[in-house]
Amino acid sequence: MTVHRPDLTKVGVIVWLSSELMFFAGLFAIYFTHRSVAGPEVWSESSGLLNIPFSLVNTLILVSSSVTCQMGVWAAERFQPSRTGSLLHLRGWGMQEWFALTYVLGAIFVAGQIFEYAELAHEGLTFQNSTYGSVFYLATGFHGLHVLGGLIAFLFVLARSFSTHRFGHREATHAVVVSFYWHFVDAVWILLFGVIYFLR
Repeated sequence: MTVHRPDLTKVGVIVWLSSELMFFAGLFAIYFTHRSVAGPEVWSESSGLLNIPFSLVNTLILVSSSVTCQMGVWAAERFQPSRTGSLLHLRGWGMQEWFALTYVLGAIFVAGQIFEYAELAHEGLTFQNSTYGSVFYLATGFHGLHVLGGLIAFLFVLARSFSTHRFGHREATHAVVVSFYWHFVDAVWILLFGVIYFLR
């Protein structure tokens, strides 16, 4: 009889993500507390500055990156680090191609968020001048930092896959745990997006 022990790397990442979940729960608590104190008039006026169509497109880009990330995980679990055919033949893509595309989509999301911040600052919504601005930038900014952390993790996994002579279980595990983090970041953003941009 063989005893299959849980992978300690995966368990560690799941425990860490649980603590991150508590962190974001705190941010949601801050958001709703400030909203109740500031009153509906302040919130309605400030939230009217948000560019919902632009943010929706940016959100769809981030959500699509979860799909490409999972495609890369499935390739890693097949121990396929790179494509087997033409670059245009998506079915032959390996982990490297799918993770590279995920990185690009994540970078576009971050660039879109920076662009949105610049537009809002131009409209007069800053961290200092309103309660709404402080909680908006706090919540979305911390999420943006988590996205940047995920992009760095993708670079680490890609670099390891290029440098290793044999793509094996260890490399596949690194891909899987990074996907855990990325899916978590995407799920948190969907909640943030729904609360900040649509909840009136």
